[in-house]
Amino acid sequence: MATFNQLHEWNLSPREAIELQKTLRERVRIVPLETEVKTIAGADISFNKFEETIYAGIVVMSLPDMRTVEEVGVVTTTRFPYISGLLSFREAPAVLEAWARLKIEPDAMMFDGQGIAHPRRIGIASHVGLIVNRPTLGCAKSILVGRFDEPETERGSYAPLIDKGETIGAAVRTKTKVQPIYVSPGHLMDISSAIELTLKCDGGYRQPEPTRRAHLLVNRLRRGEQAAD
Repeated sequence: MATFNQLHEWNLSPREAIELQKTLRERVRIVPLETEVKTIAGADISFNKFEETIYAGIVVMSLPDMRTVEEVGVVTTTRFPYISGLLSFREAPAVLEAWARLKIEPDAMMFDGQGIAHPRRIGIASHVGLIVNRPTLGCAKSILVGRFDEPETERGSYAPLIDKGETIGAAVRTKTKVQPIYVSPGHLMDISSAIELTLKCDGGYRQPEPTRRAHLLVNRLRRGEQAAD
């Protein structure tokens, strides 16, 4: 079973959560990938803003053939409110519950969310990366913070995502003439590594294949078409 380090409690107020983020961000390491990624997990979470039920899914894929080798889905509850910039406190416990049920510990983990492209530089990819001690990245469909110049229209083109003079990620064209995905490193990975890994996970869609498959899994859970693990 996959393991992780319980770095802190989750029963926090929003103010306490912000202070914890400021502490945790000092531990995030943005460095080039040290080893080849042969297995990658995609993670996705779904919920209604004002409800406590959380649906979380993790799909582990092998690279470069992008074969699904394991998937885990959980349905659980949260009591942390929906607050922009603090979503990892609402979502991460469910992801970690799914992670703990994995039989295969992946080499890296991709989130449909943010890494350091976050007001306090610690989105869910960074937060969970610290806890599971794995290279992580965020591949978000929308921007939380930052500005960018539109990249060229061809797949593989990208432009820096910049906030307050700091490059925090990139707008990456994962499909020609389609809106970019907003990629940011989470932990134990740098921007170049995150871009390269995102482009390796190409299934022909705008969304990279690991998080796309996790999204499909979560939707099956929500519709009751698949039982939780």
